[in-house]
Amino acid sequence: MDTRFLESFVAVVEFGSMAEAGRRLNLTAAGVAQRLRVLEEDFGIALVTRVGRRVHPTEAGVAVFTKARALLQGIRELRQVALADTESGELRLGAVSTAMTGILPRAMRGLHATHPNFNIFVAPGTSMDLYERVVDGDLDAAIIVAPPFRMPKTCDWRPIRTEPLLLIRSESLAVDDPRELLSTQPFIRYDRNHWGGRLAENYLRYLDIVPEDRYELDALEAIAVMVDSGLGVSLVPDWAPPWPEGIRLIKTAIPNPEFARHIGLVWLRANNSLRTIEAFLDEVASTSLSD
Repeated sequence: MDTRFLESFVAVVEFGSMAEAGRRLNLTAAGVAQRLRVLEEDFGIALVTRVGRRVHPTEAGVAVFTKARALLQGIRELRQVALADTESGELRLGAVSTAMTGILPRAMRGLHATHPNFNIFVAPGTSMDLYERVVDGDLDAAIIVAPPFRMPKTCDWRPIRTEPLLLIRSESLAVDDPRELLSTQPFIRYDRNHWGGRLAENYLRYLDIVPEDRYELDALEAIAVMVDSGLGVSLVPDWAPPWPEGIRLIKTAIPNPEFARHIGLVWLRANNSLRTIEAFLDEVASTSLSD
């Protein structure tokens, strides 16, 4: 049995969609569906069923999913053991969207130069999703926003970047006072389902302001473009550049250091990829010092 087919099945169950599983695995939805058909023929039983646009595991699929996930993790651990005394390594790394463009490129370039045989797989996602995947052992490490709770002792954490909360507005707004802007202008909200979005909500509560919500988005780059277009003001973290090209925003830092987003790397202490994780962290540190 090709373990890549099991990997596709696990991804479909986790994300509930063949299209999303394909995006995560760099496959087409048709390619994922073909792998599932081969796997079901091999087992002689249906593993998934469609309900509307969602894909759900059958009773047999649930049982296979649990075992398949453990098997794939075991295979990855065996691979790391085999590579322990070589110059090779493997790392399944998650990253939030702003880290994908602002932190990863230079670090990955340096890591490739110093460790050309390292194999790095990068998965996008939200901080909450990536944190859970690290805890579950599906990812070796992830660059995320610091969780708003105490992490278990099984996890390790290394801070990478502190991003103060910013009030952003278009150049057409002559008002400077943050309280007045937040009280009178339409507000483009950073999604409160994100840990960074909750930070903005906490600041509004601190000011005792209930803004006139116009939109609530989960993409910081889109928020910046909408603010530049004069659709409202927003509170966002000062994420690592690049920001969208061509925008001309006025950014006002929130003076209270309590309202800052902290970006870091989380990983499990019991991890066969520790050597690769340390090499990656060294590159992140060196690129940060060169800024």
